[in-house]
Parts: sequence; C-alpha cells; structure tokens
Amino acid sequence: MKELSLNILDIAQNSIKAGAAHIGILLDETPDTLELSITDDGCGMTADVVRGVTDPFFTTRTTRSVGMGIPLLKLAAEQTGGSFSIESVSERDDPVSHGTAVRALFYKNHLDFTPLGDVVSTVCTLIQGAPDVDWHFCHRFGARTAELDTAEMRAILGDVPLDSFEVLEWIRQSLLEEYAGFDTQ
Repeated sequence: MKELSLNILDIAQNSIKAGAAHIGILLDETPDTLELSITDDGCGMTADVVRGVTDPFFTTRTTRSVGMGIPLLKLAAEQTGGSFSIESVSERDDPVSHGTAVRALFYKNHLDFTPLGDVVSTVCTLIQGAPDVDWHFCHRFGARTAELDTAEMRAILGDVPLDSFEVLEWIRQSLLEEYAGFDTQ
C-alpha cells in the first residue's frame, strides 16, 4: 500500500467485521520509529487462524481466495528492519476477554519506510462508516499528541449521530488543529 493510513483503514475494517464495539488506534512516534497498534474487542481469532493470517493466500473471506491487508502491513514493517505481531483471543475461547491486537514497528529512516499518509481522513472515514463503534485514536510524537475518543464525544453530544456532516467536519478540523505544528520529520 502507498500509505500506512490505508493499512490502518484495512485493519480497522477487519475489526468492524469482527463485531468490535471498541477499536483503538495508537501511533507512537519518535524521530526514528513509528509504532502502530490497533486493538479491538471483536470476536477474535483461533490460534490456527492467527498462525495463517500473515500468509497472503489465507483468508476467511468467501468472496476471494486471498487476504492481503495483514501480510502487506507485516511486509512493510519488516522491510524497514522493524517488526510485526498479532495476538488474538477468540470469543469461543474466552467469552469475556476476546479481541485482537495488531502491532507493527517501522524504522522511519529506512529507504523502504512507507509514509503515514492522510491519517485524519482515515479516522473520519472509519467513524463515518461505523459511527456506533467506540473509536479511540491517539498519535503521540514527543510532547505532541493528537487524540480523539468517540465515547467522550457521545457523552457530550447525546443523540447527535457521529456520522452527521457537522460532527464529521468538527472531528476533521479538531484533528487538523491538533496536528498543526506536529513535526514528524
């Protein structure tokens, strides 16, 4: 993928399809590294599925015989000298504490580092597509933080839907303001 924000979109879509009610996206950045974590409380995966999920020819989809999202993210991280991990507990194995955690570490100074891309649009797209999910987004870089928690927004907004144009535009502008002056170079 051309931008890591597209990987985030793809992995978060998997979380939505897994029935997650809470999805966390954390970007923890230093001048040299970028660590991406996506966690959810969806139905999770069995140990066999977790072992196969990094294979591009493994998929649980019935519409096509390949699943490229996880393998491409793993490849992107490892090409920079970084790492990738995925942990999951299936709902069948633990009806209370189930879900998935995907983590990727990238070395930004490597020639093969994929740029982050338009993460603000990615977050807005995810909220618009799944407004009932509780999204927690946080991007930390040094002393700077861009953060959004839709559970907190819901408590303030009441019955106003998060996917309304006005709310989505406020989310976009709020994140852009938080990113103003973010120097991640």
